[in-house]
Amino acid sequence: MKLAFIIDPIARLDPGHDTSVALMEAAQALGHSIWVTQANLLSVITGKAWAVLERVQLKPVQLAQGRWVAENPWFELSDRTFAPLESMDAVFMRTDPPVTVSYLYATYILDYIDSAKTLVINDPQGIRAANEKMYALQFTDWIPETIVSSNKQTIREFVEAQGAAILKPLGNKAGEGILYLEAGDRNFNSMVELSTLQGSVPVMVQTYLPAAQEGDKRIILLDGKPIGALNRLSSGNEFRNNMAAGGTVAQIGITEREQSMCADIAKKLHQDGLYFVGIDVIGGYLTEVNVTSPTGIREIDHLEGTRLGEQVIQWLELKAVRA
Repeated sequence: MKLAFIIDPIARLDPGHDTSVALMEAAQALGHSIWVTQANLLSVITGKAWAVLERVQLKPVQLAQGRWVAENPWFELSDRTFAPLESMDAVFMRTDPPVTVSYLYATYILDYIDSAKTLVINDPQGIRAANEKMYALQFTDWIPETIVSSNKQTIREFVEAQGAAILKPLGNKAGEGILYLEAGDRNFNSMVELSTLQGSVPVMVQTYLPAAQEGDKRIILLDGKPIGALNRLSSGNEFRNNMAAGGTVAQIGITEREQSMCADIAKKLHQDGLYFVGIDVIGGYLTEVNVTSPTGIREIDHLEGTRLGEQVIQWLELKAVRA
């Protein structure tokens, strides 16, 4: 197969951490040709999506002394071409959030790929429908007490009722801008004003889950089924468990409740063409659904001795044959 990956500039990626690199390595190992491009290199010509594509050859990372180690250089680009994306068997949309206007425009361009010819992972319409904070709100049986508002008084009343809460900007990533709120905090008004841009932008506010002290679980779903998990733990005095905020990772299983959660939300994921997804779970409660460029494969492979990238590509091989 010929596979295209829409990514951030490849030289900026961390091959020992980045899930896109893990997927590309797996595809290469299974005999497929890998091409890369960027969101700003997409076009629509005569009603079809085109891209500036470069073929990439990877030198796979190796596990040494408990961490993934890459050669330098770890990739080589060649065969630069301008071609329709329908010449690919599949296209992975893996540009990192936040979902800016440029990101959204890229998804509109991807709408001009014939899905009967080329599978896009994840479906561009599904990505647009699934704000990674808001999307979870429809799964009311699984989420903690949550509101979305830009109104300071509404937020204050919620926090007072809950005792403590977590405020999340709707468009950020990697824990950026997340705040711990208590109604008695003398900085409460200022924090809400700054986060909502003086009441003009809504934010998500969720009841604080004490189980967050035991970690924030990332579960990777492939075609609606959980294939691996890791636990993210905060470091030092930081309350956020995100890896990007300095958190560490630990091995962890998937509970029976989480299996039921995944089976329930899988119906909606299938409907929206969201094939490769990472969900965040704290204390058995769903907090986020990550659909843009979910990560965690490298860490799970290290902890579990798995090869999740190969599972994804093998699934894709079967999916392409059935199509």
